[in-house]
Amino acid sequence: MSHGVLDRRNISKGNKMKSIQRGFTLIELMIVVAIIGILAAVALPAYQDYTVRAKASEVILAASGMKTSIAEWFQSKSTMPNAGSITSDTQSKYVSSVVWDGTKIIATARGDVKITGSTVTLTAATLTNGQINWTCGGTINAKYLPASCK
Repeated sequence: MSHGVLDRRNISKGNKMKSIQRGFTLIELMIVVAIIGILAAVALPAYQDYTVRAKASEVILAASGMKTSIAEWFQSKSTMPNAGSITSDTQSKYVSSVVWDGTKIIATARGDVKITGSTVTLTAATLTNGQINWTCGGTINAKYLPASCK
């Protein structure tokens, strides 16, 4: 008897060949569902924080836009502008206002529950060579601020 040929005597005696398994078992499907659940539990909060950070970045960008006007004022007059002398009409879906109070730029956020009403402040400190050094702060949660503002 050769090994590659099926012996009819073995089949007739009840030694049938096993059929090939097709599809997934219940355990395999449960493992896949568990893995997807774990990934979703980790990914969804991270994605939500990412979207809030993007909105906070828009608030910081709006505040940064006023820095140029203040720097030009300081270069031409050798003094910082008074409160309200530099104005901005910058508003967007996530920025309600940007104001200059004489020492700092204050941008107020809106449009997201996690940051609405929070502020980003850019405080001016002059250096001896006539440049302005800006420090970032405010009431917005630090985990939503970009690395340049921490």
